[in-house]
Amino acid sequence: MKTDLRTALQRDILTGDGAMGTYLYQMGFPVGISYEELNLLRPETVEGVHRRYFEAGARLIETNTFSANREKLSKYGLESDVEAINRAGVELARKAVGSDAYVVGAIGSIRAGKRKNVRTADVEQSLQEQIGVLLDSPVDGLLLETFYDLEELQLALRIIRSMSQLPVICQFANEGTGSTQDGVPLQEAFERLRDGGADVIGFNCRVGPNGILRSMEKLSPLVGVPFSAFPNAGLPDYVDGHYTYAATPEYFAESALRFADLGARIIGGCCGTTPEHIAAVARALSGYVPAAPGAASAHAEALRVSEPTPAKPAPLAAKPSLLDIVKQRKTVIVELDPPRDLDIDKFMQGSKALQDARVDAITMADNSLAVTRMSNLALGYLVQDKLGARPLIHIACRDRNMIGTQSHLMGLHALGIDHVLAVTGDPAKFGDLPGSSSVYDLTSFEIIRMIKQLNEGIAFSGKPLKQKANFVVGAAFNPNVKHLDKAVQRLERKIEAGADYIMTQPVYDAKLIEQIYHATKHLDVPIFLGIAPLASGGNAEYLHNEVPGIQLSDEVRGRMNGLKGEEGRTVGVEIAKELLDAAMPYFNGIYLMTPFLLYEMCVDLTNYVWEKSERHDFHLYPLSK
Repeated sequence: MKTDLRTALQRDILTGDGAMGTYLYQMGFPVGISYEELNLLRPETVEGVHRRYFEAGARLIETNTFSANREKLSKYGLESDVEAINRAGVELARKAVGSDAYVVGAIGSIRAGKRKNVRTADVEQSLQEQIGVLLDSPVDGLLLETFYDLEELQLALRIIRSMSQLPVICQFANEGTGSTQDGVPLQEAFERLRDGGADVIGFNCRVGPNGILRSMEKLSPLVGVPFSAFPNAGLPDYVDGHYTYAATPEYFAESALRFADLGARIIGGCCGTTPEHIAAVARALSGYVPAAPGAASAHAEALRVSEPTPAKPAPLAAKPSLLDIVKQRKTVIVELDPPRDLDIDKFMQGSKALQDARVDAITMADNSLAVTRMSNLALGYLVQDKLGARPLIHIACRDRNMIGTQSHLMGLHALGIDHVLAVTGDPAKFGDLPGSSSVYDLTSFEIIRMIKQLNEGIAFSGKPLKQKANFVVGAAFNPNVKHLDKAVQRLERKIEAGADYIMTQPVYDAKLIEQIYHATKHLDVPIFLGIAPLASGGNAEYLHNEVPGIQLSDEVRGRMNGLKGEEGRTVGVEIAKELLDAAMPYFNGIYLMTPFLLYEMCVDLTNYVWEKSERHDFHLYPLSK
């Protein structure tokens, strides 16, 4: 007979279960239905998922009741079924595991996403109703998960404590930042929840293991209150109409040990995880003896911005396009992420340093990974107007419908920004505003065709325009795949649609660089080979295990393992230089990606390209200054 949950947490590390919603999606249940209603419609399926997680080694099972509150069920006309759905959720979990595992009633945030402005009275009423039903069922505790704001999480905890003394697990959705979404420092938020009666406090969803580790490292241990960790299986990718996740079970097993070292006593998985991930976690934790957790320091190192914004130079003279330049000499474009706040000083400082290093273009993503950043159109204009640098603007299919996309392109034309990259864009539901919509009116192929029509003076509707645009449009290429030949076939279709040049995902294997050359040498458009210097061992593991479309070689991961700070950046630049040595005999185009706005790394690499290329004749298109 198992002990009560509080006693178990004092001596053991419990393996939690994995995803329910995304696992049901993988089983063929579509996005857009109420997965909680399946407790009534397909009880055998829900019970079967619980049983698979239990058989994989999970000893803490969440009920399929995450969104089973009146407010969210009303979207499907199910507001009168709150009690039936919640009772069935507990019954199915208990039936699947009996008394051999702990069953906790799952309760999700009501104010997440589009419901952020729901009245507090309505939130309280919905929480009270769901909590009352779950407490009246045979649960071992309650799990409050995927909460963004401390205020709502405290409200739910107060309601529970007014009704019961059962164990309560409180979990934030956090992106590795030092505060909750409503601006409360994490340490303070955890202390308030502890004082309010929480038994376990931690994180779930939003990010993969790396992001939750970053959040945990910002915290000091709390006396008597262990941590919990339920990360996603990395970041999602959208492939052939389906969402997929990158993080492997093996990576989850390694991460589980790191969570345990930091004081986690419940470790499971969220979106994208499967019984295979949970089995790997259970094996890794088998026999684990917890070390005394210590205070961890934050990863990030802030760089001081000391230089003022540069003075405005003389008006930008007409320049040859990147297509002209790359035919004649080595050409370097560098990606610099737009800021996630309203301060552009560091971005402009980095842009100035890159312009001084004579890069051929500064390229800016379009809210990459679906995380909200400052408009790349605005920053592109500032880079062009104040620094005289060439901006290269990414345009994602995700954020704009056909009207907005053509309007955006027309604005770029009016500002004299003529180099763009068409990309699909990561799904909005996995970014920092999960309630926002992914538009996807257009594919990357169709955006390319739209741009080419504008170059002919024709709107996408077929209406003639009074001027012709002169866009040079690029397409993205991911060579980090099992079947390179199929990826090249897709690339050929983008070229047929009108792509003028190609920018690849970062490559970390010299042999693959050669393979890319031989697989693409028949193409008649230039390829800018992507190289992203690594900033640390953690950065390397995050990219390899959690970011779709990026793979690191075992040799590179081994060299970066455990490195941090200046040492990590130094080795990261060394590896990037070796990759440049492998790439430059085959490709004139080099595409550098700046990690964490550490632009000095890409300045160093740009200078390295120029040093290695000095034997070439640059008389036709010399390096700009």
